[in-house]
Amino acid sequence: GTRIICDRKFLLECKSSPAARTPPCCLPQTPGVTSLAQSSLVKLEELKERNESEEAMPDQDQFEMDI
Repeated sequence: GTRIICDRKFLLECKSSPAARTPPCCLPQTPGVTSLAQSSLVKLEELKERNESEEAMPDQDQFEMDI
């Protein structure tokens, strides 16, 4: 067989190309694989809400100590 040899600079340039950031046009939509599953979207929204509510709470000590 033949070998295709690419140098490091070329591969790093390919990483930031616009073609590397977009999915192929004919890719099938598989929930959880090529697109987020509906349950994953719900979980993401719950996590965002939980994080927002935690940010709204004042800072508290992680541990309480009785002296």
